[in-house]
Amino acid sequence: MMKVGVVGLGWMGRVHLRNYTEMADVEVVGVVDVDEKAREEVAAQFGVKTYATLDELLAHDLDAMSVCVPTSLHHEAGMAIMDKSVNVIIEKPLAKTSAEGEALVAKAREKGVALMVGHVERFNPAVARVKELISGEDDKVISIQIERVGPYPPRIQDVGVIKDLGSHDIDLIRYLTGSEFKSVYAVCSSSIGEHEDSALITTEMENGVLANITTNWVTPYKGRMINVACENKYVQANLITQEVKEYSAFSTYDKSYSVREWPLMFREPVKEELTQFLTALRQGTPVPITGEDGLEVLKTFDKIFACID
Repeated sequence: MMKVGVVGLGWMGRVHLRNYTEMADVEVVGVVDVDEKAREEVAAQFGVKTYATLDELLAHDLDAMSVCVPTSLHHEAGMAIMDKSVNVIIEKPLAKTSAEGEALVAKAREKGVALMVGHVERFNPAVARVKELISGEDDKVISIQIERVGPYPPRIQDVGVIKDLGSHDIDLIRYLTGSEFKSVYAVCSSSIGEHEDSALITTEMENGVLANITTNWVTPYKGRMINVACENKYVQANLITQEVKEYSAFSTYDKSYSVREWPLMFREPVKEELTQFLTALRQGTPVPITGEDGLEVLKTFDKIFACID
């Protein structure tokens, strides 16, 4: 029986909690939030023990914890949990700054515990299919374009759109290309709140792949699209509907493309993420997305904001 806990009972924290309660061989020891109303709601809905402070929960025996508090609190919560030699999955991004991220990675090594970062889009079946379709020996990738847009989320107050939405795609570009960032350029604007709410990010990877991210909080609908151009094909994925299309190279013979749609079994990415996290702990194998992976995203933030500043 894997004993787990959750700190932070906002939207994502409740998603983690729901998935844990639906898993066999998992016991939710307790959950933490400073908001009394939130504690009362999840106690009534899930029948779990609740605590006002992290220290109260950490007094119990735990195998793993989910950190779903605001980004500015990731470092504090993660360090406290790992100090107790408890494995942890921290929602993306790993921390607010690369210095905080480095401290978290160092603490995990010191304590010999697993530190995973919740870049959940890697567990989207559409992303898995895109990775499969562009990983063949003949599938030389030329460029990747990602659009991740939507309306302003009032629940996000401590970071802007780059660290919130953009973090997904910085990680995805590293994952899909299997390469690190060689150069990064970005521009952004702010029209709603204190932080940037619209950004364009252009990068070149060490292996020569070009990538572009369009992300904002000023679009009235939610959009999540990936387009990958290869020398011999073009792959398009809708991450919301989990639909993937593969276009052939242009035929000079009949001046057309052929299109293949790849049907997928719809899966909840967070459930797959947490399942793989706990499986790695049980088997003693590396977690799918390491603290070092999360740290690379934070270092890329530094490059982006250096351009903007």
